[in-house]
Amino acid sequence: MKKTGMIVLCFILVILCYFTIVSAEKVFRSEWQLPQASDKKKQEQYRLVLITQELETPFWNKVRVGALGQAKKENVSLEVWGSYGNNQEDFLKKLEIAIHSKVDGIIVQGLDTDEFKNLTKVKAAFYGIPIITVANDVPMEESLRRTYVGSDQYLAGQMIAKQLLLDMGPQGHVILMHDSHQAYFLEQRLKGMQDVLDDYPSVQTTYAETPDTREQVIATTQDLLNRIPNVDAFIAVNANISGAMIQEIERRSQIKPYYIYSFDDGSESLSLLMKGKLDGMIEQSPEKMGKISVSLIMNWLKGDTVPLDINGYLTDIRILKAKDTQ
Repeated sequence: MKKTGMIVLCFILVILCYFTIVSAEKVFRSEWQLPQASDKKKQEQYRLVLITQELETPFWNKVRVGALGQAKKENVSLEVWGSYGNNQEDFLKKLEIAIHSKVDGIIVQGLDTDEFKNLTKVKAAFYGIPIITVANDVPMEESLRRTYVGSDQYLAGQMIAKQLLLDMGPQGHVILMHDSHQAYFLEQRLKGMQDVLDDYPSVQTTYAETPDTREQVIATTQDLLNRIPNVDAFIAVNANISGAMIQEIERRSQIKPYYIYSFDDGSESLSLLMKGKLDGMIEQSPEKMGKISVSLIMNWLKGDTVPLDINGYLTDIRILKAKDTQ
């Protein structure tokens, strides 16, 4: 009886071994592959946000187009947030929402205020969110931004001052108008102008600050024209004040005797140039700024370029004259 049981048990073991070997052989000979471990980052889509305080202006529309085009190539999600009419409170609120939403990266128009710096240096850093400033920079040590993409604003100031000298000659009286916020990028433009004009002792310069509302810019321009009737040229260091400044000059006299210059990041800049009310302006590369910003932040997120160049990635600028648009 015991012998019969042992025989049956051995027979069962032989059968089990046979099927085990056959199954194993099928696995090894087949072309099946074991499922690979899922790569979460490959499955997830990065979420980026572009934030500006000047929505629907020609300059920032181009930044948006460049950024969205590159985001599509990178297969990442990019949302464009912003405010209208330089509403700083709304702009900062959107930046804070983006940080608390824990987006993967933020591309933002730099704002040289304590509130902006606190959000980027403390809150964004706490969540480990990389920030790139675009078009308008804020010093890295004050904001902890990863890098800057945009124009060399100091060089832009030099270029516009040199063009003024070519048009006006080596003597005259020039008013440099800027708003009272003293943003970093405006300081850089102004310094570039000063360094060129200081080499010409026969060029007299007047530095004029103005609050940035249209009514206040008009009042400041009116006061300057009353005090300096022999002025030869105006440079709107902040392009957003150029429209109101020119409006008051036109009300008082003809535009033609004056040399007037500004930059392309104002909402009215291009139309003023095309109408011949600006003699020249600095033309920047906003679409390229948007494109490069997205590319760089993706390189950082993927670990392809770490760290980014803290000195920034500079885009092309050139002088555009009124005659070039005719």
